[in-house]
Amino acid sequence: MFTDQPKLEVIHRGPRAGEALHPTPIVLVHGAFVGAWCWEPHFLDFFAAQGFNVIAPSLRGHGDSGGRRLLNFAGISDYVEDLSSVVEGLEGPAPIFIGHSMGALVVQRYLEQAPASGAVLMAPVPAHGLAPSSLRMLMGDPLLFTEFGLIQAFGTGAMNADIGQRAVFSDRLTTEEMAAYSARVQQESQRALWEMNLNPWPRPWRVAYKPPMLVMAGSDDALFTPTEVSGTASLWGADWLEIPDIAHAMMLEPNWHTVAAAISRWLWARAIH
Repeated sequence: MFTDQPKLEVIHRGPRAGEALHPTPIVLVHGAFVGAWCWEPHFLDFFAAQGFNVIAPSLRGHGDSGGRRLLNFAGISDYVEDLSSVVEGLEGPAPIFIGHSMGALVVQRYLEQAPASGAVLMAPVPAHGLAPSSLRMLMGDPLLFTEFGLIQAFGTGAMNADIGQRAVFSDRLTTEEMAAYSARVQQESQRALWEMNLNPWPRPWRVAYKPPMLVMAGSDDALFTPTEVSGTASLWGADWLEIPDIAHAMMLEPNWHTVAAAISRWLWARAIH
């Protein structure tokens, strides 16, 4: 469907001149319904302050990237192509990837074709797909289930922020933060959502070199339970960490620093820098 690579928005943060400590870049890969903007409030500056060059692309059709008109035809393989095109222009060793939710699946598929120095999967799509999460939402919170359907059918203007908050945020965010984040939520590719139902399982046997990997879950995640997420860690033989008092959108929670600091400690422990 795509004949040309769409122009991608890429947000960059780096340490101040003379303060770069690490040659390995970090690439942040956002999840569904958002763009690279989700990393701007906290993670970009946090890891830049640690001495890393940090890159956050918006996948095609997301944020300020091109391809919005054809978004519904974009699949996970297209998002992997986007990630590859961004990585090709980076200097230094193979990057450290930090992927959230759908972005964690994109990272896993990327690893099948190119190396990484390390990979962090934050609240990845479970190996069994979205169906159990959707069913749990339908049975336990039908208003929330309907809300997601309205966003896909009619756009984010149909979204009730109070109901939508329960899906990805905790009630610890301020009213101003919720309003700002909700205003930037967007529709997701129908094809990508379908693929996350049918074909989300990890495929470590296709990866020539398995990098050190950390899989993280939030104890308060309303979409993917820690038990579901831990299955991904088991399949990869990855390090596993459950973060208490964190909802699905880990990078935007008031206690986001707990997550970022845990990643930083893991990188040091694994000597990835």
